[in-house]
Amino acid sequence: MLFICYPKCSTCQKAKKWLEGHHIDYSERHIVEDNPTYEELKDWFDKSGLPLKRFFNTSGMLYKEMKLKDKLPDMSEEEQLNLLSTNGMLVKRPIIVDGDTVLTGFKEAEWEEKLR
Repeated sequence: MLFICYPKCSTCQKAKKWLEGHHIDYSERHIVEDNPTYEELKDWFDKSGLPLKRFFNTSGMLYKEMKLKDKLPDMSEEEQLNLLSTNGMLVKRPIIVDGDTVLTGFKEAEWEEKLR
């Protein structure tokens, strides 16, 4: 299981505590130092069944500065994935990748259901 996070993010810290509290083994990856590639993002998006917007950190400063709320609807899937692959701060975190299971953000009930 891959746990992709930003260590300073309080949600990521809660998620990490949750994983450890449930004795779930994972390898950790820093989303800014090792930004997901276009290929990884495309693969995770395809496996997740989630709308692509769920992969964007919509509450992040960079998202707001770039006015992506207005731009995303006019961008193709490929353009959005390319944009996400340019900067880890644009990507929703944490992300869990475990085989065909891909989760974005930390919702305890969802993690409880999908990771137990």
